[in-house]
Amino acid sequence: MNDMTPLTKTTLKDWESDQEVRWCPGCGDYAILKAVQRTLPELGADPAKTVFVSGIGCSSRFPYYMASYGFHTIHGRAPAVATGIKLANPDLDIWLVTGDGDGLSIGGNHTMHFLRRNINSQILLFNNEIYGLTKGQYSPTSREGTPSPSTPLGSVDHPALPCAFALGAGARFVARGFDTSKNLTDVLKAAYVHQGAAFVEIFQNCIVYNKDRFADFTEKAVADTRQLWLKAGEPMLFNKGTQGIALDAARLKLQVVDVVDGDWQAAGVLVHDVTNRSVAHMLVELPMADFPVALGVIYDDPKPTYESQMLSQDTTARAGKVADLAKLLAKGQTWTVDAAVEDQGPLSGI
Repeated sequence: MNDMTPLTKTTLKDWESDQEVRWCPGCGDYAILKAVQRTLPELGADPAKTVFVSGIGCSSRFPYYMASYGFHTIHGRAPAVATGIKLANPDLDIWLVTGDGDGLSIGGNHTMHFLRRNINSQILLFNNEIYGLTKGQYSPTSREGTPSPSTPLGSVDHPALPCAFALGAGARFVARGFDTSKNLTDVLKAAYVHQGAAFVEIFQNCIVYNKDRFADFTEKAVADTRQLWLKAGEPMLFNKGTQGIALDAARLKLQVVDVVDGDWQAAGVLVHDVTNRSVAHMLVELPMADFPVALGVIYDDPKPTYESQMLSQDTTARAGKVADLAKLLAKGQTWTVDAAVEDQGPLSGI
């Protein structure tokens, strides 16, 4: 858990930098930025101990707009830089901001190892299913059939699922939200208090190159039937409690069931267990056409962090020892160059 005591009193304005926010008008990144800036004061976060790290892409402009420390790094390498920062100063609160292209294409390998190692940081992956900064090419998460400058006949690639990728990489915290959701701040808070690498996929509307890609579940008119907001210890209900998610034990698959008169137990609706990794995998892979989209904290099962184990190992190695650089340099195989032999020249003895 990130240290939240003593609380630092700030307001949203304290987290706004003096830089002009420059995204396309209507971009979902604006809503995400405000959600983060609203959340940090509620967490008691300290701008002097907070670092935002990004790679390359529309989302990666994020550090400029936060009145804290920040690194705008190179394409896909934000996890590597964030790892170095955390190991150098574990007391810092690291937020890693990336996109579906930056984090899952050129940066996929770095993201995987960041999650596997369990660096105590928050990873916000903005997923707009397109390369927005470089003018609309299809990305690793673009759905099959997506037309773009690089796939004029429609993409034939099977898209990557960010949350499934994270779980497969060994992530101990996986959550989802979307840019304009009022619940996004709750997801961010849960990620912040998690001990370890917290992976949050945020569906984000690209107003120019992939407009309304997620409207089939984000719009208010369809929210009840298309959104499954998960809460630990509560039944997986949606559509105003008239439907739920149950387990088809014979096929080991999830299914939608009707709930009559509020009796969700009789319908076999599952109670959300955030530590159940198997069900988490099922939830993030639910086909959007037949199921509501699983949102909120999907998986949360902490384990010791990479930096805590590294520091513990280092402390043990240092115990009872005195720092002696000269002794260290002389340790092992050493030799002394004879000045008399050296004066004979490099070809002597040949």
